[in-house]
Amino acid sequence: MNFEAKEKGFVTHLSYGDLHVSGDEAYGFRPYQLLVSSIAVCSGGVLRKVLDKMRMPCTDMKITADVTRNEAEANRVEKIHLHFIITGENLKEEKVQKAVDAASKNCPMVQSVKGSIAVTESFELVPLVP
Repeated sequence: MNFEAKEKGFVTHLSYGDLHVSGDEAYGFRPYQLLVSSIAVCSGGVLRKVLDKMRMPCTDMKITADVTRNEAEANRVEKIHLHFIITGENLKEEKVQKAVDAASKNCPMVQSVKGSIAVTESFELVPLVP
């Protein structure tokens, strides 16, 4: 990836489109937003694949990410708690917990920050209403 400076941040040109990054939200995505988004979405994507392999496909998934930052240390991200809201048929809580654990172990982004940022997960199941 190549980044070019602009007046209030940086831009990179990707096949999907331009990505504008800035410390000021008015001019682009903030770096911590991209970090948290990468971890949440990667984890959710791996979780969907694991659920599919376990023959428990979800029809919808929402993810909330609660972030804890340390102002005393350059406002670093110290903890991210991911909460998955999973909709589907025949979802078994015990099996979904195993899937969440497997997703965490197999998510490249979660594994990349292991040891520096604590990533925890929880979930709730929403039955599919016909």
